Order: sequence, then structure tokens, then C-alpha cells
Amino acid sequence: MSESSMLEIFEEKIKREIKIEPREWMPDAYRKTLVRQISQHAHSEIVGMLPEANWIKRAPTMRRKVALLAKVQDEAGHGLYLYSAAETLGTSRKTMIDDLLSGKAKYSSIFNYPTITWADIGAVGWLVDGAAIMNQVMLCRTSYGPYARAMVRICKEESFHQRQGYEIMLTLAQGSQEQKAMAQDALNRWWWPSLMMFGPSDKESKHSAQSMAWKIKRKSNDELRQNFVDATVPQARLIGLSIPDPDLKWNEERGAYDFGDIDWEEFWNVVKGNGPCNKQRLDDRNKAHEEGHWVREAALAFAEKQAKRKAKKDKVA
Repeated sequence: MSESSMLEIFEEKIKREIKIEPREWMPDAYRKTLVRQISQHAHSEIVGMLPEANWIKRAPTMRRKVALLAKVQDEAGHGLYLYSAAETLGTSRKTMIDDLLSGKAKYSSIFNYPTITWADIGAVGWLVDGAAIMNQVMLCRTSYGPYARAMVRICKEESFHQRQGYEIMLTLAQGSQEQKAMAQDALNRWWWPSLMMFGPSDKESKHSAQSMAWKIKRKSNDELRQNFVDATVPQARLIGLSIPDPDLKWNEERGAYDFGDIDWEEFWNVVKGNGPCNKQRLDDRNKAHEEGHWVREAALAFAEKQAKRKAKKDKVA
């Protein structure tokens, strides 16, 4: 079958909402786009553990410690689901992880900001995971089967993470003046980076239009950003916190909030590796990778031992 015929079949499947599966033919550009997006998503889950793990031992109660520990564990699992989905496209996990550790691969810029106070953990859960859900719910319907199926479970767990973060912010907002001020300060610092999570504006995005044509994405960066603002502003007001945007106002004609300009210079600066914690995050990941070398070796040795035992049993049988 000619490549043009296979392309026609591929495009027909996309049009009819039939999932593309690993063994099926797909354009090289489609495969490359998926590897970039899924691996970046996986890297973000793994690096995203770092700012929160910083607070596991310092969480104010045992309940908070256990909940945060469970959340960090979930994120490790999300990374594994996503690396597995990316591997079905022919890229090895080792290659993806090496790209992360060398700084070649990108991850979400949001994780290059520090978690200074306990309220930051609430803000991360509410805002960062909330922004992630806004994007990831759309990915449950993405055109690539393994990615879509991985996202179903991930979104269920991310919804729990968002509720956990919002509950922390609610508790602080209803506490003492100092606690409410701490919650407001965290919101002030995390609001704009959370809006940046959706990526560059549509006119500046290199991949958005093609990803939407292939139904990898279902909504553009700016559409998702607007949806996030419209959903989050009422949540903030409900618990007595203020969005740090003097230009924020309800637009009756659009039925949506108008909001101020994002500092794109800051966004690109962080993406290029010059954020507050870029170096620290990569240093920590490399350190963890090196210290985990003996664990990987032991796991491989055990797997080989088990395989030999099975082969021996099969031979006897």
C-alpha cells in the first residue's frame, strides 16, 4: 500500500474519532509530536514531585503529611503511565530520561518556582493541578489510544489533588489573619505562573494548530486559559481571596472574564532555564538518578534471575 493511501486511512480515522493504536501506520510528524508532548508531560509529573516533597516532613498535621505523601506517590505513577505510553511510539524510556537529565527535554515551567510556605502546597494543588485538569480532561479524548487511556486514570487522581489543595486554602482563609494572609500571598505568587502553564498564546504557539488538526489537542492554549480563569475566579471569591490582577473584570457581552496581560518575557525566561529553581530541579533529579543506580541494578538482576528460573521450569515441563 502506498504512503498516500495509508495517509488517507489515517486521516479518515482521525475524522471519525477512531483511536490510532501503536502498531498502526501514522505520519512521522504525528509520532514526533506525540513523543514530544507525552514525554514532556511525563517529565512534568516527575519534576513536579520535587516542590511538594519539600513539605512532606513539614506539613502541619499527620493527616496533611499522609495526604501529601499520597499525592506525590500518585505523581510518580502518572510519570510511569506516561513514559509507558510514549514507549509505544518507539522511543525508549532511557532516551527520554537522559534527555530530561541533560536539560535537553522540557517540562512544565511552573515547577521552576519555589514552595516557600505551607500555603504554597495549597496553591499548587488548587491552581497548578486545576490548570492541569483543564488541559488533561481534553486529553482523555486525544486521538492516540495509549495516551487517551492513561489520561482517564490520571484525571481522576488529579481531581483529588485539586480538591486537596483547595481545602488547604479554604482552611487557611478561614483561620487567623496571619493564615489568611499566607494563603493570599501564595495565590499572589502562583496565579500568573499558573496561567502560563497553558503555554504561549495561540499566535506564538508552533504546535497548537497542527495538534488540533490531528485531534491530539481539543482546545487551543488561549481557550483553555480562558476556561481556567472563568472557573477559578469564583472559587477564590467564595473563600474570600482576591485574584492579583487589577484588570480582571466580568465581560457581560462575552460571558467570560477579561484579564490582564501575561508577562511573556518571564515565561520564556523560565522555559529557557533561567527560572528561580531550574538549576536546583535538574540537580535534584540527577542526584536522585545517581543514588537510585543500585536499585535499578538490583531490579534488573532480580528480573534476570526470575526469567532463568521460569525458563528452567518450562524446559522441565
